Amino acid sequence: MSFNLANKPLAERAALEDEKSRLYELWQSNLGKAKADAARLFGERAKRKGKWSQWVRSELDDMSPPEYANMVRSEVNRLMAAK
Repeated sequence: MSFNLANKPLAERAALEDEKSRLYELWQSNLGKAKADAARLFGERAKRKGKWSQWVRSELDDMSPPEYANMVRSEVNRLMAAK
């Protein structure tokens, strides 16, 4: 299986490029909000102690769209790695 876009049909390449553009726009317009949500979730860590991870998973599961939840998850992981 080749991952070279040049080997894909034109319609498939166009669909992949459209999806890439959509995700970039979502990322660009929501990065600040995702960082704020991640900081809010991370800020609850001391208060929730052992139940924090479970609570964060629940909060992330409730976020929509899934791509946004992944952005917040990445930011939470970044904050945890920096601690």
